[in-house]
Amino acid sequence: MLKKILLALAVVLVAFLIVVATRPATYHVERSLQMAAPAETVYATIADFREFPRWSPWSKRDPAMRTTVSTPPSGVGATYAWEGNKDVGKGRMTVTESSAPSRVRQRLEFIEPFASVADTGFDIKPAGQKASMVTWSMDGTNNFMGKAFGIFMNMDRMIGKDFEEGLVNLKRFVESSSPRP
Repeated sequence: MLKKILLALAVVLVAFLIVVATRPATYHVERSLQMAAPAETVYATIADFREFPRWSPWSKRDPAMRTTVSTPPSGVGATYAWEGNKDVGKGRMTVTESSAPSRVRQRLEFIEPFASVADTGFDIKPAGQKASMVTWSMDGTNNFMGKAFGIFMNMDRMIGKDFEEGLVNLKRFVESSSPRP
């Protein structure tokens, strides 16, 4: 009887490992939202890390989060680092591309609760004279543990909700105030 149970467990384990191994090696998350603000205004807000806490979906999850913004706070090489509670963890963003008024790309490094690296970006396209379509995206790779995690948690649903909230916050911010000069 014990041999049958062990054999069944081994079969289940091997099947699980095969399923994990066949999971996608990469992921892509993307959300878009139209905003009643010109591309220049949206770009200025996104490109300046000093503005990020004003619209970030993670800022309200830990109001005591410690952040560090580089000098200068925008442009290629600018950084934003954070350390917070279990809901926000610890990490760092570095601007890798900045093309006014249409694109910002960042390298996103999570340190805690688990280490991973992804590429995030914002594409801003004019949508009329005083409006913009903003697309926030993230691309990353899945190691074996990431693939196993993906069986139980859908990255698109999990991060996508945060992107949706962040874009709504950004929309409110750019439509109601002017970014710093």
